[in-house]
Amino acid sequence: MFSKKAIIDRFIKYVSIDTQSDPKSDSTPSTQKQWKLAHLLIEELNTIGLQEVTIDNNGYIMATIPATTTKPTPTIGFIAHYDTSPDFTAEGVQPQIVENYNGKDIVLNEDKNIILSPSYFSDLKQYIGQTLITTNGETLLGADDKAGVTEIITAAEHLINHPEIKHGKIRIAFTPDEEIGRGAHLFDVKKFSAEYAYTIDGSQIGELEYENFNAAAAVVTINGKIVHPGYAKDKLVNSMLISQDFINSLPRLETPEHTSDREGFFHLHTINGSVEKTTLEYLIRDHEKEHFEARKQVMIALVDELNNQYGNSTFEIEIQDQYYNMKEKIEPNMHIMTIAKKAMEALKIKPLIKPIRGGTDGSQLSFMGLPCPNIFAGGHNFHGKYEYIPVESMQKASEVIVKIAELTSEISEIN
Repeated sequence: MFSKKAIIDRFIKYVSIDTQSDPKSDSTPSTQKQWKLAHLLIEELNTIGLQEVTIDNNGYIMATIPATTTKPTPTIGFIAHYDTSPDFTAEGVQPQIVENYNGKDIVLNEDKNIILSPSYFSDLKQYIGQTLITTNGETLLGADDKAGVTEIITAAEHLINHPEIKHGKIRIAFTPDEEIGRGAHLFDVKKFSAEYAYTIDGSQIGELEYENFNAAAAVVTINGKIVHPGYAKDKLVNSMLISQDFINSLPRLETPEHTSDREGFFHLHTINGSVEKTTLEYLIRDHEKEHFEARKQVMIALVDELNNQYGNSTFEIEIQDQYYNMKEKIEPNMHIMTIAKKAMEALKIKPLIKPIRGGTDGSQLSFMGLPCPNIFAGGHNFHGKYEYIPVESMQKASEVIVKIAELTSEISEIN
């Protein structure tokens, strides 16, 4: 249905533009360079022939594919983000195309001996005979989520060019700053005006997700006392050393590297320290709301216990909730999952319904009144130099979008 060359050309055009977001910035988008791709997308949407194409002052893009049926049909939406992760450089992305992948090692960068190997990344074996797009070993690729942007626009162009496909009104949106947790913060759900939507932001082909972590960030501050080390006996308190009491008191096996599926964790991701002050930055994650709240209480109780030992205000903690499990908002609307599942099955794609061990714009949007499960975009090894995506998975993602549009109209007619 979709030209492989057209998808490759569109995707490479998008990933060649650096759109890294910046968590230290207070602006939206958080980086000026995101505007370059945003304006290109606006131009492309207008050229394709979408209606109600808009971009607001914060870089949120919205557009409409008009209905081709007069029968009452829910307005649905498809959403992707156009920023890329700050975890790894995205400057000067130079994608490499591997035709008819043979199942062996792929040399990403010969000079630096950077190899994408199925002996380590076993998922590669699923794609023997397919066309892969990889990095050159020096940057990330940006399939997260420029693959989703590519797939939505490709499907939109197809629907515009084929009005014989019956569907209701479809809204599409592209957002900045998802990678720093702000992708939905300024999303105008009322303006988007859809009954429900799908983010196209998952990984391997077939993924269909409506559960994600409940998430919070915790900052633990340890206050020491600095004294000249020559005269420090019974006076100096080294905050870096006593910070280990906090670290070692949390369950050692409840960390990301020891958990899977619906198991939650405490993740210490940053330490900054000196004798006088040390800060520990944690991520708290759990799929179950009760367990999530219990994890926060464990940390608070530990701070109280250590303060009893070292003195009040030696340990301080601030916890801020980030997002919640969208399952709570999707379960009363499970027909939207049923439609997506049927769309995949009609295209001979096996649905992989599993919890997300992370977050998604769909979580925040669901709690903002827009139920929004997540569908695969096709990429693997996001946020680093080993990132790759099979072109055939991108083709299938676009086909799923079209099929969801069709099935939504058909089911509405039956009902």
